[in-house]
Amino acid sequence: MRKALLSAVSLAALAAPAAAQVSDDVVKIGILNDQSGVYADFGGRFSYEAARMAVEDYGGTVLDKPVEVVTADHQNKADIASNIARQWYDTEQVDAIMELTTSSVALAVQALSQEKQKVTITTGAATTELTGKQCSPYGFHWAYDTHALAIGTGGALVEQGGDSWYFLTADYAFGYSLEENTGNVAKERGGQVLGAVRHPLATTDFSSFLLQAQSSGAKVIGLANAGLDTQNAIKQAGEFGIVQGGQRLAALLFTLAEVHGLGIESAQGLTLTESFYWNRDEETAEFGRRFMERTGAMPNMVHAGTYSAVLSYLKAIEAAGTDETEAVAAKLHELPVEDVFAKGGTVAPNGRMISDVYLLEVKKPGDSDVPWDYYNVLATIPGDQAYLDPAQSGCPLVTN
Repeated sequence: MRKALLSAVSLAALAAPAAAQVSDDVVKIGILNDQSGVYADFGGRFSYEAARMAVEDYGGTVLDKPVEVVTADHQNKADIASNIARQWYDTEQVDAIMELTTSSVALAVQALSQEKQKVTITTGAATTELTGKQCSPYGFHWAYDTHALAIGTGGALVEQGGDSWYFLTADYAFGYSLEENTGNVAKERGGQVLGAVRHPLATTDFSSFLLQAQSSGAKVIGLANAGLDTQNAIKQAGEFGIVQGGQRLAALLFTLAEVHGLGIESAQGLTLTESFYWNRDEETAEFGRRFMERTGAMPNMVHAGTYSAVLSYLKAIEAAGTDETEAVAAKLHELPVEDVFAKGGTVAPNGRMISDVYLLEVKKPGDSDVPWDYYNVLATIPGDQAYLDPAQSGCPLVTN
């Protein structure tokens, strides 16, 4: 497997410096995310295992030096995440930080990492600001973002007649970005936004928010949240009879982990968007089975995206002949992304990794043949349609 993984970088590696250099004689990758809160299944320890899988599949070394993976729980707090990142960089010789679920956390750690001249590859957070006005020459965004979710789920529902929207939005950077992007897609396609209400992260009682959404009369209630927040909102919407009353729920960020947590009986019929599905082809199914053996769960796009991010980082080091940040960042921009997660992926000047995403529908219980086989693939959305044109991103690194 190591030989196959290196094939994409073999030509670039020929141009590597004659004397390969790795600082501190070890490459150390940090997986920083929520491991105890609302996003613990969305990313959590599962992303850490995905990172370890990538290192093992690569052979455990790069440039003849060992690769280590460390992890920590940022508790969805930007200050805690920044303190951990600073300690990792200053005293524990961590070379790159990845995953970074929670947009406020990802923005803070990416900014700190730019100051420290360190690579970040975000796979767990969604805001387009990471590759927009707050982009970094060392910051990369893998797996998905709010624009791709809006084009996928939002666009599909508008085309199905859902032309009036009311948003129930997580009250931080991710929620704002997802609401804005989806609202823009709805309006561009002839729909309208009737209003929005914001809720704190990790809300347990959505009754007042759902009643406002219900009374709006909107055809679609857009859930601009994620993880357990989305699961709880969907459960409580059922108690209020919202869907039975004729309104539709749009789970704008909902992954395989949350479908499993909610249960296929409650989730059936939901339309959602992911950039990876384990049961899409033989290669993804084999990866899913290997992941299941380690974790007891099938991977979602965040887990598989983290696997891809780690592989791509190691390939970039191999191609550069060093783990020096400038050289590695340059190779991350240059090299194609070709792995179980992405085929023909490219990295734009703003750090956005562009690959296909999938519009999915949760199956009816009787249509699910094997455990975790929850999706019908409705459409493949090419990456250049799913993601914002870098020239329109607002990233100052992009020259028109």
